[in-house]
Amino acid sequence: MLENWFSLKGKVALVTGGYRGLGLSIAQALASAGAKVYINGRNAEGVKKTVSELREKGTNVEEAVFDITDEKSVIATIRKIENNDCSIDILVNNAGIQRRSPLVDMSVEDFEAVIQTNLSAAFIVAKTVVPGMQEKKAGKIINICSLMSSLARKTTGNYAAAKGGLEMLTKAMTAEWAEQNIQVNGIAPGYFATEMTKPLVEDKSFNDWICGRTPSARWGKPEELQALAVFLASSGSSFVNGQVVIVDGGLSSVI
Repeated sequence: MLENWFSLKGKVALVTGGYRGLGLSIAQALASAGAKVYINGRNAEGVKKTVSELREKGTNVEEAVFDITDEKSVIATIRKIENNDCSIDILVNNAGIQRRSPLVDMSVEDFEAVIQTNLSAAFIVAKTVVPGMQEKKAGKIINICSLMSSLARKTTGNYAAAKGGLEMLTKAMTAEWAEQNIQVNGIAPGYFATEMTKPLVEDKSFNDWICGRTPSARWGKPEELQALAVFLASSGSSFVNGQVVIVDGGLSSVI
């Protein structure tokens, strides 16, 4: 029974920003549970390299190179996927960027770029994917939020605004789509060691602060999101909707 609840056999998944970091780890988890996974990214070379490496290991993955902020490109690629595999069963809105600066010094361009990639694009991709889910009255959307969906720190105002918006977008999607058996939830990672956070990991003072501030006394590992992602993508979470699960080693639970 448990195997049936968490199996993704026969499902088609799309993971944006899935060729590296947390997205890659989640894509691998969905594939290991039986899904066919389309791995997205704007970097064609990076996507191709990742897909090739995963295929060598027997992983069922396909390339999906498109700019998630470009609605025309999103629509064209998703329609192509649908023509090949019918509708997408699982969408993971994971892609994101970071441009750090004090708010008073931040350019409007840098503010809007982070909002567009981390928030607006999740709306664009979900809006394009969801009609197929509505048609068959089944679907899963997982939005990768952040600890900074509800907390903030200096130099990350644009990122916190985007991720805070993504948490509320998750709830808005739930309000509109849950009745059609589409479960929309979020995962809010704390501090994980990835390519994007490498400069912070290598900054001794910041690394010491994170390890001292986090009850688990370390950074998270990308694979520590895998089981949760599979759960939220599976029938085991059929009555879980509108939730954002924080995975931060306890950081947000203590003063």
